[in-house]
Amino acid sequence: MAAPNEITCKQLLRLIGLPDAPVIVDICIDDDFADDPHLIPGSIKHPHTDIDGLILRLDGRPCVVSCQKGLKLSQGLTSHLRARGIDAQYLSGGMYGWRDTEDAPRLPFAALPASNLWVTRHRPKIDRIACPWLIRRFVNPQAEFMFVAPDQVAGVAERFGATPFDIPDVALTHKGDHCTFDAMLDLFELRTAPLDRLAQVVRAADTGRDDMAQAAGLLAVSVGLSRMYRDDHAQLDAALPLYDALYRWARDGVKETHASMQDTP
Repeated sequence: MAAPNEITCKQLLRLIGLPDAPVIVDICIDDDFADDPHLIPGSIKHPHTDIDGLILRLDGRPCVVSCQKGLKLSQGLTSHLRARGIDAQYLSGGMYGWRDTEDAPRLPFAALPASNLWVTRHRPKIDRIACPWLIRRFVNPQAEFMFVAPDQVAGVAERFGATPFDIPDVALTHKGDHCTFDAMLDLFELRTAPLDRLAQVVRAADTGRDDMAQAAGLLAVSVGLSRMYRDDHAQLDAALPLYDALYRWARDGVKETHASMQDTP
């Protein structure tokens, strides 16, 4: 019988990428993590001994605790958190179980920037909105973004320790017919079927090949949002639900058509 505070890898996989996903707390000890330095997308690393610090980081949000095997560390910390009023679950099977789960992506820890800060050109439309969505939902939910004049991105990145993206001569930018969204999927090893499908839409809309119905629609809505908001951060906040919806279409809804939505007599 499953424990009342347990979540399976398959159940967690369905939550990752959603705006209300729980915080995933990786508490693998250093030796275990060194053997396999990967994270579940969106995870934070935290020592199991620092419960007060973790409660501050959670700020009242529900969480899933993961250790190497889903045994003493994660079950003990989960119970401790629940005793302190935190909605916590432990991941059944831990990182071993996640590694064996089909289609479950794993972030290479070495690819993660040291800072929460990212910087790109101002007045975003498609790629520079899609990329922050991907980072917030799958890489670092606490990521912050700066939008500055194109010729200032490199200088801002250096002064503030931010990661630059979608400008020439940086790692995360257009390569051939692929856009920056593709570069991020490759760097963070997030090439899942739904995200690949979403990348196809972003790529087509961002590079002018909007022959896909979804890409043409994304371009139209993105242009509209850029005219509705003068402030780039307000525009980002308004656009994130658009990409949440596109992700759910890419994950669950591609087979649904207008005809299939009609009520049958």
